[in-house]
Parts: sequence; C-alpha cells; structure tokens
Amino acid sequence: MTLILSNDDIEAVLTMPDCISVLEDAYRELAHGRGVSRTRSDSFSPTARADALYSLKSMDGIVPKLGVGAVRINSDIITWPVEAGNERRVKVPSAPGARYVGLVLLFSSDTGEPLAIFPDGVMQRMRVGATNGLGVKYLAREDARVVAVLGSGWQAGAQAMGVCAVRPIELIRCFSPNPANREAFAREWAAKLGVKVIAVDTPEAALAGADVAMCATNTIDNIFFERWLKPGLHLSSIKRPEIEVGAIKRCDVVVLHSNDATPVHLFTNGVTIPEKSKNKGWMLAEGISFSTLPTLPQLIVGDAQGRTREDQITCFLNNIGLGYQFAACGAVAYRKARERGLGHDLPTDWFTETVHP
Repeated sequence: MTLILSNDDIEAVLTMPDCISVLEDAYRELAHGRGVSRTRSDSFSPTARADALYSLKSMDGIVPKLGVGAVRINSDIITWPVEAGNERRVKVPSAPGARYVGLVLLFSSDTGEPLAIFPDGVMQRMRVGATNGLGVKYLAREDARVVAVLGSGWQAGAQAMGVCAVRPIELIRCFSPNPANREAFAREWAAKLGVKVIAVDTPEAALAGADVAMCATNTIDNIFFERWLKPGLHLSSIKRPEIEVGAIKRCDVVVLHSNDATPVHLFTNGVTIPEKSKNKGWMLAEGISFSTLPTLPQLIVGDAQGRTREDQITCFLNNIGLGYQFAACGAVAYRKARERGLGHDLPTDWFTETVHP
C-alpha cells in the first residue's frame, strides 16, 4: 500500500531533532559519494495573471542507506511585489480553495514502488531549519546564547527551532518590516520554545550583542550588510541574495549548502524573472566562488575547516535546496507515520503499471 499523508500528519511525527539527526547522517553519505542529489530545476511560462508567472519546480535525491529516493514538485503561481523597499518572491495560493501545490513522492530504492505521497509544506520548512541548525552546530561559538532573526514568516520559525536545538539559546530578537508580524512571531515562539523572544524596531536592535544572526525572508534583495559584522558572529541565510557580497567576503569562514550556484532555469519565449535581473536574486553574489567553497557535507565529515578561533566571523549560506533533503526527512516521517498508524493507504497498484514505460 502507498501511504498518503497530510501536512498535519508530517507535523505530528517530524521533530526538529529528527530532521537534524537524519540530515547530519545523510550529509555524511553525500560527502562520501554514497548519496546523490539532482540540481533543482525551475521552468517558467506566462499565466492568466498579467502580474504573475507559472512555475514548475522539481528536485530529487536518493539516500541508499535509508532505502529511499524522493522527488519534490511545486506547481506555483508566482509574483514579485515590492514590500518595505525590497522586492520579494511571493507564491499565490491559486488552486481551488486558495491553496498551494507542492508534493513529495517517496520511493523505495529497493523495489522502485511509491511508499508515500504528501504535501511539501511542513517538511520543506523543517529541512531548511535543520540545515541551518547544522550550520550553527558546526560553525557558531559553543557559548552562543543570543540570536537575531531577520524575518518573521513561515521560515523564520524553523530557524528559531533549528538554532535552539543545537545551542542553549537564552534570547531571540526578531526584526521584520511589519510590526504586527514580528510581534506575533515573538509571542508564538516564546511560547513554543520556552525562551525569551522579543520583537524590535530595527535590524540593528536585533543584532546588538547577537552571537548568531539568521536571515529568513523571501526577499530577492540584500537585507544583511557588511557594516553589521562583528568578531565572533555566526551568520546564516536561507536564500542566496539575503547577505551582501561584501559581508560574505569579510567572513573568515564561509560554507555553502551546495556548490550548485543556481537552479537550472528554463523559460518560454519572452519570459524572464526578476531574480535573473542585474543586482537581484540569483544574480547577486556573483563575486562568490560557489564552485570552490566548501559545503556543509564536507564540513560535517571533516573535509573542510570550520571555526578555529572565538573571534572569527563564520557564515553558512543555504544557497539552494536539495531534493536529497526530502528523501532523508521523508524516510523518517514515513517510518514514524507507519508506527503511529497515521495517514491513509491507497493501493500501490494505482501508481504502478504492467505496461513497460
């Protein structure tokens, strides 16, 4: 039988420690060549809305040690509004019922059969938080206690979970341009994490005395600048454009998630996206050598050097996501959901065939 899971099911079984643990091990496998991850691809075409484009995104990976492979697919209507002076990439929930469309298909690498199908929403947030949590574990000072979070949306909460899972954090300061959002973030995550979380009026106020600075936005412009660096800081991003190139170059240690500089972008005639414009999105940080900088998997297995002094400034760029993460986290979610009897079974025959494909 093939298991159909909901976001609620995934949230019920997949914890941040789960994600950090399985990804840490899976990254070891990837570093040693025992796993594989395909570069993300994004295809764009016009859609019915003049201010939007249709995007079909996919990524996949295989973790043989866990006996699984996974494909993540997103079918999105995307806009690029300007908010608080920054251009942002915003998905519009346009499916019936004002819903988003993102799916993960988890397969057995032993039989090829589909093991599970589920939405990507909760898992994609958790794997980003866990990955940046691993960046903190391997690069931040051991005595890190104060965190600045720039951003107050869906991804920002996972960053707070990730950092609190690997360091005994005592204080989180949150800044975002929307006062109501940052105040709501502070209330929600103080209750969930049991640590002091306060909203502040400026990024400088968030960063004052911070040991860790975590960017968590949907901007395609810089939001963290070189002038804010200080000795001993650990800095991280969830998107390539968030950190100014000058700040990255000032860091003593820079580690990437992947050496893939950008997704594979494909367009119908006449279509382009703001992220491909000069000084925007994927075109920012072109002065960074993505092909030669060390990656998180290399750092985890000791093939790359991390922090060696307390006063060093370290930086983890979560520059691009991997389908491999969904295979690893999907294996955990599938096992735990089976153990707890969650989800709905459908006949695997519905998704397999006797006709040679």
